[in-house]
Amino acid sequence: MAKDSIKIRMPGLGGQGAVTAAHIAATAADTEGYYAVSNPFFGAEKRMAPSESYARIGTVPIYDRGEVIYPDIIMIFHPQVITMGKSYTMPFYAGIKENGLVIINSDRDLLTDDDKKTLSDLNVKVLTKDFTQFAIDMAGTELATNMAMLGALFGALGTVSKPAIEEGIKDRFLKKYTASGGTATLDSVIEKKFKKKKELIQKNLNTASAAFDLTVDWCKEVGFEQILESPRK
Repeated sequence: MAKDSIKIRMPGLGGQGAVTAAHIAATAADTEGYYAVSNPFFGAEKRMAPSESYARIGTVPIYDRGEVIYPDIIMIFHPQVITMGKSYTMPFYAGIKENGLVIINSDRDLLTDDDKKTLSDLNVKVLTKDFTQFAIDMAGTELATNMAMLGALFGALGTVSKPAIEEGIKDRFLKKYTASGGTATLDSVIEKKFKKKKELIQKNLNTASAAFDLTVDWCKEVGFEQILESPRK
C-alpha cells in the first residue's frame, strides 16, 4: 500500500554529488506537486570523505529536517560505503523499512548472505548497477553519476515525471546558488568538463532519463510496487 510520505537516505563520498542529487530530488518532487525537503549531513568537506544527504517527499506537509533514521529508500553512491564502512549508519541498511528499496552504485554484488537474508525478510528490493560507468557511457564523465542515481530513484517511485525531473535539474544548474566550498568546486569542475552549461544540462537530462527507463523495467521484473501516493494536485 502506497504511503503519504517517504524518507530517502543517500550515503556517499565527498565529491559525488549526493548533496546536489538530494536537492534536485526535492525540487523535482515539489514541481510534481509534492511537499519535499532535502538536507545534507557531512563532516570533513573534502573528496572521498563520508557524506550523507536526505530527502523527504510526501503528499502531506513535512516538518522534520533531521537525519533520516528509518528510510524507505537508501541510495548508496559509492561501494566504499559498504566495503569500508564509510557511512554514518552501520550496517548501511540499518533502519530500512519493510517493502523498501536499496539502490547500490557498484559493478558487483557487495551484499553478504546475512545482508541478503535481512533485506529479503523485510521484502526490501535491491538494485545493484554500475551507475558510474552508466554515467560515463551516457554523459562522458563520472561526474554525472548522481544524475544516473537520481533517474533510478524516480524510475522506481514512478510518480515523478521526466518533465519534473528536467525542471529540477535546470533549477539547480541555471540558478546561482551560494554553495559551500566543496560543492562550488565540484560545480566548477563539471562546467569545465562540458564547456557549456546547456550541454551539461542536456547530458545530465539524458543520463537521468536513461536510468529512469532502466529502473522502470527493473521494477516490473522484480515486482517492486509503488510506495508513494500520487501527488494531490
